[in-house]
Amino acid sequence: MAALSATLDLSDTAAKAGDPLPALWQWLYFLSWPAGRELGADGHPLNGHFLPPLPHRQRMWAGGRCEITEPLRLGEPAERISSLGTVTAKQGRTGEMLFVTERREFRQHGRTCLVEEQDIVYRSGRSAGEHPAGIDESAFPDTDAPWQLPLRADPALLFRFSALTANAHRIHYDSPYCQGEEGYPGLVVHGPLLALLMLELARRHAPQRRLRSLSYRLRRPVFAGERLLACGTRVDDRAELRIATHREERHATAEVTFA
Repeated sequence: MAALSATLDLSDTAAKAGDPLPALWQWLYFLSWPAGRELGADGHPLNGHFLPPLPHRQRMWAGGRCEITEPLRLGEPAERISSLGTVTAKQGRTGEMLFVTERREFRQHGRTCLVEEQDIVYRSGRSAGEHPAGIDESAFPDTDAPWQLPLRADPALLFRFSALTANAHRIHYDSPYCQGEEGYPGLVVHGPLLALLMLELARRHAPQRRLRSLSYRLRRPVFAGERLLACGTRVDDRAELRIATHREERHATAEVTFA
């Protein structure tokens, strides 16, 4: 938690045992580090739990949900139980696509604290996609949302976040691969990082309110060097959140409800 706080320039580096872990920060725990020989050309593991046998498999994190009974507590033993949820096959332009939901239950002291679902899309083959030809590092997003958190993700930030989450996907650190093989104009900002930034809005602007549930969707990529803005609006017992750049108002969206 201290390492992620420092990476994002937050003020939680002095967190102590017993403090609540912010929502979704469990992504930094229970990590898997496969041997280098077990990685594919893109940096993702070749094999592992819930990985489908698709040729030239491409993995995309589409979104997820989380129900929170109580937050996880720092410094206390915890366990995670992972299982496979729904699997839906579809036919896309470049081949077969599988929509996979992974369910993860987190427990402490024999109690279920939170249940998370992640929606992962596996695609066979590659698609050029609709991405900008270049990156404009000077343009700012324009919004009048009451909650705002600006960020300009640089390669150092992406590298540190990849290390903290055991993510070896080359689109986040290897510019020649990112542009030549994947067709992006530059390094891609992690989808989970965008989700955490949106949730940081609720943590900063409603610090006394405990989250009961959240959902998020990752829509269009943001690239290193672009000026992004996490913005949001509170409506009664919930908040609507999003990630904006000058190109797009909703690169990612989220909704949280308060207990």
